[in-house]
Amino acid sequence: MSDTPFGFGLPPEEPDDGDEGKKKDQQSGGGQGPANPFGFGGLPGAGGFGAPGADNPFAAMFGSLNPNDLGAAFQQLGQMLSYEGGPVNWDMAKQIARQTVSQGTADGTKDASVGPAERTAVQEAVRLADLWLDDATSLPSGAGSAVAWSRAEWVEATLPAWKELVDPVAERVGTAMGDVLPEEMQAMAGPLIGMMRSMGGAMFGTQIGQAVGVLAGEVVGSTDIGLPLGPAGKAALLPLNIEAFGKDLGVAQDEVRLYLALREAAHQRLFTHVPWLRSHLFGAVDGYARGIKVDTAKLEDVVGQFDPQNPEQLQDALQQGMFQPEDTPEQKAALARLETALALVEGWVDAVVHAAAKPRLSSADALRETLRRRRASGGPAEQTFATLIGLELRPRRLRDASRLWASLTDARGVDGRDGLWAHPDMLPTASDLDDPDGFVHREQLDFSELDKMLGEAAQKPDLKKKDADADADKDDKDDDTE
Repeated sequence: MSDTPFGFGLPPEEPDDGDEGKKKDQQSGGGQGPANPFGFGGLPGAGGFGAPGADNPFAAMFGSLNPNDLGAAFQQLGQMLSYEGGPVNWDMAKQIARQTVSQGTADGTKDASVGPAERTAVQEAVRLADLWLDDATSLPSGAGSAVAWSRAEWVEATLPAWKELVDPVAERVGTAMGDVLPEEMQAMAGPLIGMMRSMGGAMFGTQIGQAVGVLAGEVVGSTDIGLPLGPAGKAALLPLNIEAFGKDLGVAQDEVRLYLALREAAHQRLFTHVPWLRSHLFGAVDGYARGIKVDTAKLEDVVGQFDPQNPEQLQDALQQGMFQPEDTPEQKAALARLETALALVEGWVDAVVHAAAKPRLSSADALRETLRRRRASGGPAEQTFATLIGLELRPRRLRDASRLWASLTDARGVDGRDGLWAHPDMLPTASDLDDPDGFVHREQLDFSELDKMLGEAAQKPDLKKKDADADADKDDKDDDTE
């Protein structure tokens, strides 16, 4: 992650004259520094307010830029100040994510288009994975197609899902920016509030864009965080990241790809054939977000000292985190629902994939443990999302959930285990993860009796109506007799 997450600069380029060019650029005031309040890093010759020409605000802000660089700088500044959309400037988020991807990962790996051979390898891996999964789960294949994505393609495909995740919390910040001012001042400060919201949307977009861009260099598919980020029914793998993932594992690349294809295909089966699951997970995230409160004391300090020439104040507040989960029973319940849901999804995938891979891949145990540790520790991009939306998208109880699903398979068989996905009320709870044996060996509910009771209840209104009609007919006959 960049040290300057809100640096609205052009992607850094190597100077034509190598190290000498870098030295000259540093001497001329280029790069990122506190003297540059708008953080236009990477622009050659950008000076601070102490630079020559400080009496000229444009020279102080942008230095001696050439016309092309100056135009790009003003374009980005204009985007930041003129944005009037939702709580996050997603156009800027997409732009920053693409720039972050183009810069490559920390190990120097650059993004690259996926070639025909890699696409074929991914398609074959997913096809074979689906065959193996047929023996491990009763849920049929959910992958209508298999695709191989570059990092840039992953960004494009997953941004709609990130929007759904992040917007609820970002909306709370935008509202809080206006609420912290006294009511009598809000009308007078309308333009200032509008500017702050525009800049807040841009800064949120920049930070989210950088996190998505970094995450694009880490993920191996579309379901790495336990949520369906890509289009429905499309199993996706990133060949470049798979190669980096398996580089030091001592496992054949084909086996690594196949094991990751098993995980991707298992997720697709679950999300495709459990139609309520996606909305359940995203609803749990939204429910948790509604219980997050903004640190108004910190925000009041920012608003009270807000300087339009120093938007980094808002940047710092976002970067440090302004969200505090409310310590209420409702918020605790929302967090428990979310953590349990993520654990159940990841635990089921872990158990099913292990059952399919163990008899066929000698590296199954090693790859399973590697993936478990990877999900438990997370990465820098995941930490960024935790700072921004106050939530870590990690299944804290993956191992407990995996053991529970495996025990259910032994006790009830594959059909009995997978049948629990028929309705969210049938799934194990957080307390069941504490006592998996109790849940597994609990007497299974006989829903036939419940259906019978519901059927009888539905018939009662009809019976009452018939009785009432019969009484009315009898009364009519008595009247006629009289």
